[in-house]
Amino acid sequence: MKGRNRPSFDEYFMEIAHVVAKRSTCLRRKVGAVIVKDKHILTTGYNGAPSGMPHCLDIGCLREQFKVPSGERQELCRGLHAEQNAIIQAAVHGVSIKGSTLYTTHSPCISCAKMIINAGIKRVVYLDDYADKHGIELLKEAGIEVVKFEGNDNSSIQ
Repeated sequence: MKGRNRPSFDEYFMEIAHVVAKRSTCLRRKVGAVIVKDKHILTTGYNGAPSGMPHCLDIGCLREQFKVPSGERQELCRGLHAEQNAIIQAAVHGVSIKGSTLYTTHSPCISCAKMIINAGIKRVVYLDDYADKHGIELLKEAGIEVVKFEGNDNSSIQ
């Protein structure tokens, strides 16, 4: 059955990361993350307020109010990043993510990069660049394989 248009695993998991991002409650950018090991999804995460807390969609965003540029003053944000939520979900459910791959719709910030390194994630695949380029630099310095997703056909990835 040659000739079928079957997505690569990178395409498959990146598309799932985009679906996960649709759950985001951030007013600025919707980000999704999927942690995968041995071609199996371990956890997912999207950016938004901590569990049980009001969402920015409902109460507004301090960073928007103060016109803080993307990638700056992250401490003002009430939300967690998608990568953080995916890593936290692994901890909550007792799932080892050591040696895994993280697919994310945007490149990790430096805070997320530090968590990725300490979690033992070995590969990061991302689609869009984030304003904070230091995260990618730190991941590479730590010997983590970093791949900017190009894919064979990005048309289905929104």
